[in-house]
Amino acid sequence: MMSGRDSGGGMRIGELARRAGVSVKAVRYYESLGLVTPARLANGYRDYDEHDVRLVGEIKSLSGLGIPVERTRPFLECLAAGREHGDDCPAALAGYREAIDDLTRRIDALAARRAVLTAHLREAAHRDSGTPWTYDEESAMTDDLTQLPPDLPVPEDDGAARHLPGLAVPRAELASTAGGTVRTDALGPGRTVLYFFPLIGTPDQDLPEGWNSIPGARGCTPETCGFRDHHAELREAGAERVFGISVQSEGYLRGIVDRLRLPFVLLSDPGPVLADGLRLPTFEAAGKRLFSRLTLIVRDGVIEHVFYPVFPPDAHAQQVLEWLRANPLPADGTTAPPHA
Repeated sequence: MMSGRDSGGGMRIGELARRAGVSVKAVRYYESLGLVTPARLANGYRDYDEHDVRLVGEIKSLSGLGIPVERTRPFLECLAAGREHGDDCPAALAGYREAIDDLTRRIDALAARRAVLTAHLREAAHRDSGTPWTYDEESAMTDDLTQLPPDLPVPEDDGAARHLPGLAVPRAELASTAGGTVRTDALGPGRTVLYFFPLIGTPDQDLPEGWNSIPGARGCTPETCGFRDHHAELREAGAERVFGISVQSEGYLRGIVDRLRLPFVLLSDPGPVLADGLRLPTFEAAGKRLFSRLTLIVRDGVIEHVFYPVFPPDAHAQQVLEWLRANPLPADGTTAPPHA
């Protein structure tokens, strides 16, 4: 029998349940387990007091932590012994440890199940297909990331890139999918194509919620595949180097390079350091700051031309190729960029 009861009661089960924030049925269940033992009046009615309110409140709190009702007894006995807190006794601490061990076993089991499901998802996503697939929350259907959905919103030119032509590219050391880093202020002589993209999805990860409705967000995979497919032509047209740049990690981007079989490297700028140095346009999505889609033609370290906004992304590499062909480097070998 638990002690600690007040000398006077006068409380009925409905009032106890209301004050403790539980149902009458729950109180009766606690009584059936012997966790709450009210006094009995002469007429046989149960008579509860403040101690019972505290016991029921303790059971409710512990249940919210994931401790089964049946295992709350050590905590209640600690209160009945006059302790200020239900976990002031060694037996209660042992109850915590037991509950933690149970949770750990359940977490391990769920993690193992999750790993199996992830493996099945990846296998199914890549099976008999050379293109990546993902689940699109907006259309509730499997969606080929290499294709653009119809009626994508067209981004407008907000003037956020007008200051860029003629600027020298500042120094930033960006992790490369080829290993090591690339210094943006030392790209080398001639022309370099730097295309900035928000993020590339993978078969086992959903795109951010509402992604298709953000102007200029959707289309990183077809844009990148376009630079892949036109890479040799871009080189022939005078692009010494092509780099794709995203805030995504180098390890993640390395997987993209392998999966899409890219002949060029991708660079990671999670800061984003280069974006801040050049004051590039960015936007927020999925709790992250992402690049707005934009391409720079850099010539001998200076920004010669800017493509912004970029739309449609699947035709952008062809657009860059046409500009390079229409603006060949001087035949005399001069290196000073023309007036932007």
